[in-house]
Amino acid sequence: MKHLVLLLSFISTFLLSCSSTKSTATPEEIAALKALVESKSFYIESDWAYPQVTAAMQQVLNSPLMRPGNSASGINLIGNQNFLKIKGDSVVSFLPYYGERRMGAAYGGTDNGIEFKGLVEDYEVKPNKHNGYNIQFDAKSNNENFSVSINLFPNLKSSMTLNGNTRTTIQYSGSVRAEKDVDK
Repeated sequence: MKHLVLLLSFISTFLLSCSSTKSTATPEEIAALKALVESKSFYIESDWAYPQVTAAMQQVLNSPLMRPGNSASGINLIGNQNFLKIKGDSVVSFLPYYGERRMGAAYGGTDNGIEFKGLVEDYEVKPNKHNGYNIQFDAKSNNENFSVSINLFPNLKSSMTLNGNTRTTIQYSGSVRAEKDVDK
């Protein structure tokens, strides 16, 4: 009898925890995100950077040079200017980069961050199962090509993955808002 009660409590706990993972987005939040994505005019500001952890990155980023709370796997960007802005078929970005360069860095170190300003290529939007959107496109900086993948959620949170042809992959998380809401 004791085992039956334990088994039933485990099953009920499991079922309750599974039901709590459903989307809690309101219809208004879903509609607002849809309008934002369809406008192709939005601004993403990141709070965290997640570099790909390699042995060299682990050594550098776990040194005493990092601020408290940061590690090789997560770097707080609050207080550091960063953005990715989409307006029509154009993209502008200024994102700090933490990771390894494989080759092709410009002489003098002028392209340390991820900066692109120009047209997006192969822009594709797909709805996801969380009532959000996955956006993928290609962009170019001065010396590098990037594949960009953005996930937008109804609570206006964002997740970005940037993969460059001369750098290790990096991810960012933050928030998205309408481009017109940005202080000029």
